[in-house]
Formats: sequence, structure tokens, C-alpha cells
Amino acid sequence: MPLPPLLPRLCAATVLSALMVAAGCSNAPPADTRSPPPPATPAADAAAPWAALLPPPVLLLGEQHDAPDHQRLQREAVAALGARGALSAVVLEMAEAGHGTQGLPRDAGETAVRAALAWNDAAWPWERYGPVVMEAVRAGVPVLGGNLPRARMRDAMRDPAWDARVPPDVLRRQIAAMDAGHCGLLPSSQWPGMARIQIARDASLARAAADARRPGQAVLLIAGAEHVRRDLGIPLHWDGSVRSRVAIARARSTTEPLPEGAADTVLPTPALPPTDRCAALRK
Repeated sequence: MPLPPLLPRLCAATVLSALMVAAGCSNAPPADTRSPPPPATPAADAAAPWAALLPPPVLLLGEQHDAPDHQRLQREAVAALGARGALSAVVLEMAEAGHGTQGLPRDAGETAVRAALAWNDAAWPWERYGPVVMEAVRAGVPVLGGNLPRARMRDAMRDPAWDARVPPDVLRRQIAAMDAGHCGLLPSSQWPGMARIQIARDASLARAAADARRPGQAVLLIAGAEHVRRDLGIPLHWDGSVRSRVAIARARSTTEPLPEGAADTVLPTPALPPTDRCAALRK
């Protein structure tokens, strides 16, 4: 599948270079019985300065869901890592845990891939994420759902045990984020339950990524920026055996600063046109 036009000032090598610099070196998980990855191709070695940083850990790539440049960046990262044989899996927020493309051939059609992932086009438009998914499939890399299944969300909302899965200050910030994210339109009685769902989703994504690790390769986890934040999301649910690095794509029009330590690197992308999200919600 041909690659789309490169992002302004951000080619695939630059994307991967930034991810690898964010990644650094890590301890690989215990060896398994899989054969080692194929050697890198000469074209994939164009970004040789970061090659010495391999093997990478889990790489979390955060996005803004309505920023097309972010999905284009993701595809470039998948293509570059896949060309090196350095990608063990792509884990997605956009598909539920328990679904994946393992076992599908590289030439599988989009219909088969969508069925394998139980893709919900109403929530996650395939036209936006399909190119990312198919880039991985064509490279022979499994794409795995990581999100909490919808059938389990009601139980998570009612389970106060999730409140203790994160530090108290994180729980308070999650509740505040629920209010802000719903533009103050969500009844306060629903804040704790919605925060529990968010925490449970982070834990599900963390488990899927940890289980997908392979020696000498990277797991690329793609999710919303809030999910990947080191101070708030998925990294809080790993023990010391999982080494991860966080890269967050941010449109230049985004004005809210990231807290210090929330990410290892920020990948700037072109500004987005102004939108009033709250006006749409009020309608």
C-alpha cells in the first residue's frame, strides 16, 4: 500500500527518530520461541542515528482523535518500524480487547480485517484509522484491540475498587477531566462512575500492550493523548518490568500546556481550524 503524502516538515524517518529518542534503551522481556525479526532494509536505515537505541520498549503514541495529521503520523511510524522488523504489535484504543488480526495473511482485505477487530465505525471512522491498521497488516504485524469491552463498562462504573487503582490526586484529576470533557453538562453524580470507566480502559490498554511484548521489538500503542499521559493514564498501570516511553502528537493550535513529565516528547503537527466542541454537545 503506498504511503500518503508526508507531513509538512515531518517525514517518516523524523517521526520514528523522535519516537526512538523518546524510547531510549530498555530491558527486553523474557525470551520466547519466536524467530528473530528480519534484518533491517537499507531504506529503513536512513534514520541510522537512532538505530543504536534499539531494542525499544513499549511506545505510546497519543493523538487528538479529530486530527488527520495524527493518524497520518501513526501510519508513518508503523511503516518505518515495520520496515525494520522492529514492531511486535500495534495496540489500539479504537478496538476492544479480545479482538485482533493474528492469523490473517498480509494480503487480507479490509472487510476481513474489520471483522477480526469487530470494528465500530460509528465510534471510530474506518476512513480515518483504516490506513494505519492496514499498514500494519501488510507488514505482517498483528493489530490488537486494547480497549475495555463495552459490555464490561457498566460493571466498571459501579465498582469502587477502581478508585484505589490510581493515586488519590489522579482520581481527582480524572473526575475533573470528566466534567471538563463534557463541558459541565454531565451531572456530578455521574463523575465518579465515568472516571472509573476511564481508569478501567487505561488498565485494559496497559494489559494488552504488556502481553504483546517481544524481545528486541516495540509494541506501538495508539490512543488518545489523555490515555497515554505518564502522569494520568496507561503507564500508571504497569509494574517495574514494563519500560515505556510516551510521545504525544499535538496540533500547534492546542493551547493547553502539558504538565511536566506527562510525556517524553511532543510531536508538533499543523494547526487545526477552531471548533466549538461544547456548542455541539449542547445541541
